[in-house]
Amino acid sequence: MSESAPDQNFLNYKKAEKKALELLAEMKTASTNKVDVELALLVAVFELHKETAPAATISAIIQGHLKQLVPHYAPKTPGGKQGKVEG
Repeated sequence: MSESAPDQNFLNYKKAEKKALELLAEMKTASTNKVDVELALLVAVFELHKETAPAATISAIIQGHLKQLVPHYAPKTPGGKQGKVEG
């Protein structure tokens, strides 16, 4: 049985995520300064899109992704539910 398109998209995402985390581990050895690593990762996103989108659009893409990710990293309340996200 073949995988559906959403399933394949998720598998592709997980493969890219795994590689990104491997690169992060390497970057941490290049600089112990978290700001250096953060900025380099953001520059990579801008470089990914610079041929097809203006900087303001790239910024909006990043902000949109952050809105999706923040709830997954928010602390859980004692009942096991996600805590309220400020902002």
